[in-house]
Amino acid sequence: MPIRTERAKPLSVEDRRSVIIDAVLPLLVQHGRAVTTRQIADAAGVAEGTVFRAFGDKESLIEAAVEKFFDPAPLRIALQSIDRTLTLEQKLSDILFHLRARFQGIFGIMNALGMSARPPVNEAARHESSTIIAELLEADLAELRVPPEAVTRFIRIIAFSTAIPSFNDSVNFSSAELASLIRLGVAGVPAKGRNDNAS
Repeated sequence: MPIRTERAKPLSVEDRRSVIIDAVLPLLVQHGRAVTTRQIADAAGVAEGTVFRAFGDKESLIEAAVEKFFDPAPLRIALQSIDRTLTLEQKLSDILFHLRARFQGIFGIMNALGMSARPPVNEAARHESSTIIAELLEADLAELRVPPEAVTRFIRIIAFSTAIPSFNDSVNFSSAELASLIRLGVAGVPAKGRNDNAS
């Protein structure tokens, strides 16, 4: 007796749109606005007509993809997933990894699409991610010389600046290297024999 197999349920309109958007994001980084609807359809595993039915035209799809890309939720989830039992340096490294990936992605998509304006700033989302980072560092207060909130701002500055391609053509610091630098500072241990009061 042949085994009956159930057909996969068709995707809802929103699910289909989500699949197409997920497929187009890496194509936008690679091809910019020159990406074709055929390339998008092939990557999403749908017919080219489905792309038009879901979004109307390519520009509307690009706008929807950029909007989803700037959604802060994935960064928030990634930061919340960091193990609070890690050492301070390991936490700093993980935080930097996620923030740098976020900033690198933003710069990548903006460059690919020729976007020259400042990326949209979601102050509420920024505050939320900063709060998560500060909470991650609460267990390490004894090792910190400044409040967690100040460390959070410094981490963000480092992550942002090291994600800018033009700043890092010759040297590409790893997140672990930057975490070590943040933890120790450039002069974490006073030099032996140094006398700051000496004339």
